[in-house]
Amino acid sequence: MDIYTNINAEQMKIFYSLIILIFSQFLCVGQTFIQDYGGGLSERWLIEDDSTKLFKIVPYKPVYILLANYTTDINDQPTSENPNNSVDEPFDFSKTELKFQLSFKTRALKNILGRKIGGDIWIAYTQSSRWQVYSGNISRPFRETNYEPEVMLVIPTPYKFLGLNGVFAGVGITHQSNGRADPLSRSWDRIVAQVGWERPSWNIVYRHWWRFSEDFEVDNNPNVQDFVGRMELLTAFENGRHDLSLLARHSLRGGDRNRGNIQLDYAVQIVDLLKLHAQIFHGYGESLLDYNHKQTTFGIGISLLQWR
Repeated sequence: MDIYTNINAEQMKIFYSLIILIFSQFLCVGQTFIQDYGGGLSERWLIEDDSTKLFKIVPYKPVYILLANYTTDINDQPTSENPNNSVDEPFDFSKTELKFQLSFKTRALKNILGRKIGGDIWIAYTQSSRWQVYSGNISRPFRETNYEPEVMLVIPTPYKFLGLNGVFAGVGITHQSNGRADPLSRSWDRIVAQVGWERPSWNIVYRHWWRFSEDFEVDNNPNVQDFVGRMELLTAFENGRHDLSLLARHSLRGGDRNRGNIQLDYAVQIVDLLKLHAQIFHGYGESLLDYNHKQTTFGIGISLLQWR
């Protein structure tokens, strides 16, 4: 589109240098994460940690950069059931973009229900971005960034179920938005309940959520839960140098509301903490702007932290 201008080669060198610099800093942080905490849910959620120390940053969701993330159907004209949130003219987006995700959490309060029951308050933050870095004709914009702060109560649940060790149950509030103005604004708030189990090389987490309702006039993405889903099931495996995770979401509805998505991530160690990372996604809601857009994406890049 004519509102964009080209970025020259020297500016591109600066962009890539910044990527390398930022990722190298997260490599240093990631070393502390992985050395201090194992891959199991018990370690990641400090279930058996008797320390009273609070506000220490620990791993949450994966941290990665997909240097090339290709989609079969780029969402160049985002729409919504709310006419105030539909774009009139399509953008000239490339089908290949750069995608990265940053994520961490910290324990803010401990044993709020007493030492016998436990109960910790956690604060978490995840940010994922889609950068049209290969679209010089439109000035290489960030197509979409999603911001997701969370507050959660997590309670230890020591029991066994079908050979799995119960780790925790929790409930919290999640806000997700892209921080943009209409017609590209998207946001929603949820109450999220979750349960986690583990085995020595295997984590399972089930999450179910209920959206806070909004009046249609101010709802950027009506019926988002019919596309992105009302539940999420994560399974994550680790075997030596290899990490594999499967993340599935579903609307829990039938007929033409039978929708959701599935994401497969695979990572293999290159050297020390640095891993080669591949990702496949299929379905609705690859990003919040794409909540009602169905596509298949294939990405390749590098990562520091996985689900385990």
